[in-house]
Amino acid sequence: MDLLFIGDVVGSPGRDMVSEYVPRLKKKYRPGITIINGENAAGGRGITEKIYKKFMQDGANVVTLGNHAWDNKDIFDFIDTAKWLVRPANFPATVPGQGIAYVPAGEFEVAVINLQGRVFMNDLDCPFHKADQLVEEAKKRTPFIFVDFHAETTSEKQAMGWFLDGRVTAVVGTHTHVQTADNRVLPGGTAYLTDAGMTGPYDGILGMEKESIIQKFQNQLPARFEVPKEGRTQLSGCLIQTDRKTGLAKSIQRLLINDDYPFNDY
Repeated sequence: MDLLFIGDVVGSPGRDMVSEYVPRLKKKYRPGITIINGENAAGGRGITEKIYKKFMQDGANVVTLGNHAWDNKDIFDFIDTAKWLVRPANFPATVPGQGIAYVPAGEFEVAVINLQGRVFMNDLDCPFHKADQLVEEAKKRTPFIFVDFHAETTSEKQAMGWFLDGRVTAVVGTHTHVQTADNRVLPGGTAYLTDAGMTGPYDGILGMEKESIIQKFQNQLPARFEVPKEGRTQLSGCLIQTDRKTGLAKSIQRLLINDDYPFNDY
């Protein structure tokens, strides 16, 4: 069984790429489930119920979030009823929503866990302790466990990969928006990728208009970052092949679609 993951979707350019390419990717690879990180999907910050439902229509089985989950206040109106929306599990227990979802995949079930790092980010509950708790919970139901670790630093992401090696199917990093080239299956059988990359504008900076960011680096003055409305786009993600008996990974392949790496349906 294959698991398809699409990295941070940024604004309408990212949503358009999802609509165009996720059905084609699913036709080509026939994954058991498709996971999309949608925390930047609404204008680059947060998500709305309409966008969440559109992702599901486009072929997602579950949508994960991250540190921008709460930026669009509409989320508080629907997160508790959105069965396939998963926010970082290590937020305090009083925060609405869920940190794990069990997604049907034919005769199997895949546990999808979302965690957020703490280095250079909000000081949440320990993601490693929360991972321990949720993985033990998930293993009572399924050997297929996917972890979206939304974190800033490479070191924290690598630490989570090694911490969970042999206990989960995959640990895939999100948040930094630049796809890394370190996809591998760790010795214990867990697929790992430091960052899946971003789905959205191709010629911006981390999905935002480059001019205002360059200017901020030059003058250090406050600047408003906007998602480009026009221009070239990209889709980033990965495909994980699993062992149907153990739930561990057999391979992990990076996916990148843009003008320099056009998609081949065959």
